[in-house]
Amino acid sequence: MSHRFGETDRWLLAEGTHAELYRALGAQPSADGLGTTFGVWAPNAASVAVIGGFNGWDAGNGHMQHVGGGVWTATIAAAHPGEVYRYCITAQDGRTFEKSDPFALSAEEPPATASVIWHPGAYAWTDVEWVARRAQRQGLEQAISVYEVHLGSWRYEPDGYRGIAEQLPRYVADAGFSHVELLPIMEHPFYGSWGYQTSGYFAPTARYGSPDDLMYLIDCFHQQGVGVILDWVPSHFVGDSSFLADFDGTHLYDHADPRLGVHPDWGSLIFNYDRPEVAAFLLSSACYWLDVFHADGLRVDAVSSMLFRDYSRTDGEWIPNKYGGRENLGAIEFLRLLNEVAHERFPGTIMCAEESAAWPGVTKPVSEGGLGFDLKWDLGWMHDTLEYLAHDPIYRRYHHHDLTFRSIYAESEHFILPLSHDEVVHGKGSLLAKMPGDEWQKRANLRMLLAYQWATPGKKLLFMGGEFGAHREWDHESELDWGLLASADHSGFLSLVTDLNFWYRSEPALGADDAAGMEWIIADDSQNSAYVFVRHGGGGSPTLHVFNATPVPRYDYRFGVPLPGVWHEVLNTDAPVYGGSGVVNGLRESEPIPSHGKEHSIAVTLAPLSGAMWTLHGS
Repeated sequence: MSHRFGETDRWLLAEGTHAELYRALGAQPSADGLGTTFGVWAPNAASVAVIGGFNGWDAGNGHMQHVGGGVWTATIAAAHPGEVYRYCITAQDGRTFEKSDPFALSAEEPPATASVIWHPGAYAWTDVEWVARRAQRQGLEQAISVYEVHLGSWRYEPDGYRGIAEQLPRYVADAGFSHVELLPIMEHPFYGSWGYQTSGYFAPTARYGSPDDLMYLIDCFHQQGVGVILDWVPSHFVGDSSFLADFDGTHLYDHADPRLGVHPDWGSLIFNYDRPEVAAFLLSSACYWLDVFHADGLRVDAVSSMLFRDYSRTDGEWIPNKYGGRENLGAIEFLRLLNEVAHERFPGTIMCAEESAAWPGVTKPVSEGGLGFDLKWDLGWMHDTLEYLAHDPIYRRYHHHDLTFRSIYAESEHFILPLSHDEVVHGKGSLLAKMPGDEWQKRANLRMLLAYQWATPGKKLLFMGGEFGAHREWDHESELDWGLLASADHSGFLSLVTDLNFWYRSEPALGADDAAGMEWIIADDSQNSAYVFVRHGGGGSPTLHVFNATPVPRYDYRFGVPLPGVWHEVLNTDAPVYGGSGVVNGLRESEPIPSHGKEHSIAVTLAPLSGAMWTLHGS
């Protein structure tokens, strides 16, 4: 329930630990329908007024009172849910400007920029069972595979969130994914930023409907057994004058010095994490989505840019911290606080970091000196794997260890393996287009990549379109090429991903121990560009994974097996059902022929440009 901003709120705000400012600031409609109480933090303002149609947009009729801690409040009896409003702020230097509400729970559809009064208690959730079992569903021992989606370009849907809810949750569930990850659905003025230039840290974008409509979509995912991870951007914010920038006439949320306050890559503004009230603002934003919208996790964007003051800067373009170092001490403390609070308040929540700088202990608990995330994007794996596959197969022998290098660090963090939106935009081409060779070889290479991703230790993430081999790179202005699924070549990709997800969930060795549990059988056959490894763990039987990264079949290819018995090739990317040529094996009984340090071995045929999974028959 919302409440008026009080002494406890003031103390927690000043301390930087307030996790529920969305209940005390912004527009809080009265439960009895007797108006709305507004609250905003603007400590350097000379005066603040709330304006809207309810008072004729007249600042003289919306004067707000300073109640301490830099917070201004007012109760307007004529203001009700659904009405738009702004704050009229007069700075100490006499400038007057209108701002949207930083704590607005709803906003006008861009390009309009006003805030909208919304009552968050109207939606009736039906996911009680899901939420109660969230911790069991989302533990590190679970098989987690994520379908990454940009809502506006997955499929054109005139009914927005509600229309998407009739299609996307079932599609994700049928393909076997455990989770969906939504590119930022927080309000943003420029559609082409995909949500990463955020303006509304508490308001879902109105492009697809109301906050209640988004709740319905998330509820539908939960009814299908699919968890929802939201991309969230505390690393920088949009610099448009209608929002947080120069909010009360000062650099309230960012830094006055551009060497600290302006992001060199995106031109956006960097939060001042050393200011407790800013930390509380961001902490409350994260908790809001986990609390009010029942999100199952957050993927924190651009963590590396938060951790380092010299990120993307050269000498003279950054300012050292108080110890003379490059670390952003305020950001580090904020991230630790964020993860501790999220896990304490919302047990089972997945907190995932997009971190590319090899910061130590990203997924180590805060109590052990880490940042406290659950998962970290393995961008090194992504880069090395795609770079390897970009080579013509005849040259892959010279880059063989691009795929084995990950073993050096695979157990250093809890990783998720991303083939994300970042890899299929800005001229990089689709995953299929990245593959070398003719059309058959391109498809075979991509099938092999998907099998390799699912076989390798780590959670899985695949951006929309990758599951059916989209030809063109992602364009946020148009929907995916769904017509491709009429072709067996492309529907075969979807069948493969669905089966990979099935085996990932079914085999404990794949899902229950995916931070480790990998043993190389053959890691040095660069001449044949072949790889063989075993996955152990989870209390289940081992699984064998065999890859041939050349278009040449390998006959009677022998390798050691971890246990004697009859081995069954349960998945082969060259199977006709996936669009392959049909070079498959079936059953192979092991022989007492020592090979690769094992007492027993099998000899199989390696299909061209393929990946295969073997299990003990009957296990």
